[in-house]
Amino acid sequence: MPLRYECAETVKTTPERAFAAIDDLPLTEKWLPPCVSLEKVEPGPNAPGDRLRYVFMQGGKKGEMDGEILERTPGERLHCRYSDPSFDVSVDLRVSAAPGGCLTTHIIEITPKTFLGKLMSPLIRLGLGKQTRDAAANLKRLLESEPA
Repeated sequence: MPLRYECAETVKTTPERAFAAIDDLPLTEKWLPPCVSLEKVEPGPNAPGDRLRYVFMQGGKKGEMDGEILERTPGERLHCRYSDPSFDVSVDLRVSAAPGGCLTTHIIEITPKTFLGKLMSPLIRLGLGKQTRDAAANLKRLLESEPA
């Protein structure tokens, strides 16, 4: 059963600008706490089916996950899936217009694939909430601090 967390944040910027930041994969390391790098395997504009490589730092250890863009609706949504031998992770980032700017919604689902991962689910659930809230706040701070 996946561990799911959703966080919405109102940001004083346009939906187009917020989506552009989310769609700029290398920029992810500036707002997602464990991210060391996120890049496409092949060149070109982002599109469903594109393969991704996600490098992260968790618990003092560097890890890597293979990923794929599942859905991409310019100005509205970027949904990706990442996998390694221990976990499947769905990252669904949505943007919509809101009074005074836009609303960014982060929907994260982690599915443990190993016995140890399932055993650690309560701890993972605790960390997932904090990490998702931090990511949403960091993205907001980045978008509101840089000129349009």
